[in-house]
Amino acid sequence: MTGLPFAQIIPWGVATLAVVVMAVLLIKSRRPSSFVDDAVLEAVYLMSKATPDLRQGLDQVAADRITTRLLELLKCVAVGITDAEGTLLSWDGEANDHYVDLVDAIGTTIRKHRREVVPHDKMPCNHRGTCRMRTAVIVPLVVEEKTEATLIVVGRTRGKRLVQMADAVAQFVCTHFELARLEESRHQLQNAEIKALRAQISPHFVYNALNTISSLIRTDPEEARELLQEFADFTRYCFRSDGMFTTLSDELRNIDRYLTIESARFAGRLNVRLKIAPEVLSVVVPFLLIQPLVENAVKHGLAKKPGGGTVTVTAQDYGAEALISVEDDGVGMDPDLLDDMRDSKSSAHIGLSGINRRMRQVFATEYALMVETAPGAGMKVTMRVPKFVRGMRPDMLALAAQSSAEDDEPAVPQQSGRGAVAGRLT
Repeated sequence: MTGLPFAQIIPWGVATLAVVVMAVLLIKSRRPSSFVDDAVLEAVYLMSKATPDLRQGLDQVAADRITTRLLELLKCVAVGITDAEGTLLSWDGEANDHYVDLVDAIGTTIRKHRREVVPHDKMPCNHRGTCRMRTAVIVPLVVEEKTEATLIVVGRTRGKRLVQMADAVAQFVCTHFELARLEESRHQLQNAEIKALRAQISPHFVYNALNTISSLIRTDPEEARELLQEFADFTRYCFRSDGMFTTLSDELRNIDRYLTIESARFAGRLNVRLKIAPEVLSVVVPFLLIQPLVENAVKHGLAKKPGGGTVTVTAQDYGAEALISVEDDGVGMDPDLLDDMRDSKSSAHIGLSGINRRMRQVFATEYALMVETAPGAGMKVTMRVPKFVRGMRPDMLALAAQSSAEDDEPAVPQQSGRGAVAGRLT
């Protein structure tokens, strides 16, 4: 074998050495970045673990969980949380004997809504040589311009980094406290809307239902008894104090009660068609979502039509959604009035505007109601409900047995009324 000339070996050797040096430098340059990335990932992970506790608001149990999470995140000496009065709710870590020495600084933080930094050498300590505390940072947790609590971070150093860390964590905690407050306000608003929906159940319906039942007591006591039971179940469902959501099957069962009572009152002038696909019965919907639409169909669509008419309630499978419609062949209305009903608070069709607002709040803007109507052509109101929405569960107890499977027919799309004009409530 013939060897390479010495003149060729030198360049190849230099090139190989250069590649090795570049690889080493590249590895070294990436190692600190890897450490930083790992630290960031760990911080994000620990913050995500603390988020559910923060969203529950602040009480004794939540404070204990929060201080544990923050101590793990900050890797400091101790973390404490007080309430708005300065009373200690939780302390996790060491140097807890120094809390009494921080009371004045905590009071100043609450009164002046500002951060206080207390060095260790300005407070009495019986373990000055071995005490791990060097600085305590007290940060106000301000929610809606009011100090709701204080965060105490005890560190081993005196530098600005501890202060910056305390400020950043306090901002993170405040943000989630504000989100918890918004969540609470949202639930209060939903409860108020449900109370408003209950109030909209027409007193005339109650009066007319009882009047119909009383008129049947002598002529048909068995039917009177059954209608009275339906009326009791209907009111019990509507006036329950718990539950923001229910299943479609429970909602439709209550609608069936309502239509049974109204059919008896209309004495043959009201026909009812229910077309329900069994696979959508378990879909979770907001409580009292559909009943006001059915009441509108009866009260405003058919009651004014000589000879009455038919109300058709359809629920069908629509992929990832359930497609629900309430249709009547009554007097209808001018589609131009839909815009006036959008934000109406006094319209006879207030149920439409209220349900439309709830759909947009609970789901999204694209889930607004679709309304098809024209004078003399009846009205059809259609809604799309997602089958799965995070945080929505049927937290209302079933009040009656499910309708039997043989009574349910496959969902069939309904055709629009005569000359109907479609419009979307936005």
